[in-house]
Amino acid sequence: MARSTTRRAFVFGAAAAPLVARTAFAQQFPSRPVRIVIGFPPGGGIDILARLMAPKMSERLGQSVIVENRPGANGLIATQGVAQADADGHTILFGTTGNLAVNPVLYAGRPGMNMETDFTPLSHVASLDFVLVVNPKVRANSLKELIDLVKAEPGKIFFGSSGKGGLPHLAGELLNIQAGLKAVHVPYRGSAPAFTDLISGQVQYVFDALAIAQPHIEAGRLRALATTGPKRMAVLPNVPTAKETLPNFEVVNWYGMVMRKGTPADIVARLNKEVVDALRQKDVAERAAALGLDLVGTTPEQFGAFQRAEIAKWGEVIRTANVQAE
Repeated sequence: MARSTTRRAFVFGAAAAPLVARTAFAQQFPSRPVRIVIGFPPGGGIDILARLMAPKMSERLGQSVIVENRPGANGLIATQGVAQADADGHTILFGTTGNLAVNPVLYAGRPGMNMETDFTPLSHVASLDFVLVVNPKVRANSLKELIDLVKAEPGKIFFGSSGKGGLPHLAGELLNIQAGLKAVHVPYRGSAPAFTDLISGQVQYVFDALAIAQPHIEAGRLRALATTGPKRMAVLPNVPTAKETLPNFEVVNWYGMVMRKGTPADIVARLNKEVVDALRQKDVAERAAALGLDLVGTTPEQFGAFQRAEIAKWGEVIRTANVQAE
């Protein structure tokens, strides 16, 4: 009997050992600085928000939280880099719709591009509506008038974007699909040159973030026809949503955080709490509002479901418009 009891105790202890090890590991977390990796240059909305959140998270975690910019290929470089990081919670990928929902379709099959097998969701962080702006010389004062104009001149109206495969590009393709248009896409290397050509009249319209468009709208260099979110923007109350003309048209850029697949669940839960708490801080919320961001903060499960729906939505647009990766 004593021998049997000893054997059972040994078997139980062996089975429990990995759980004990994981629990001890989680209790030691974080054991070194936590990195928030962003696939875009410093100075953009996502970078500013990350740098607002980092010190809040650091205070609670008891370790430095460092923002690391790895720009290139619409976030592809940063995404693939984090997919190869240790699954220990010390590396977070802070991405946008582009690298967390569009790239997985455009670059399907490449390393680090499977959001189900390479990553685990952490939180939906923020949302950002776009604004549709036109050159003032364009004979359209509403989205309906722009649609009518493009239909009357198929293949002769051009829309610019910050780059092929980015969300501003896909917003234009979604308008083509839903309104039955044949507007021609002109890709640029970033939003700034796209707006330069829009103002000079080389292209007729652009979808992009309000933060980029607003100075030109206020100066009269561009005219806002519509916003792309589910409701009107508080800062542009007289500009209708695109949904008021096309009920199914909605484009919301979003920021979200994911981690390497296999990160212990208790570490994911701890980081999720710190992310959501950081978003609730007054100074973070006020600065985000000034950037036109709607802060969210969700559970990992909620963000996972949201991300899967976004991948499906933009995947359909990519296939219908035959958008190819560069």
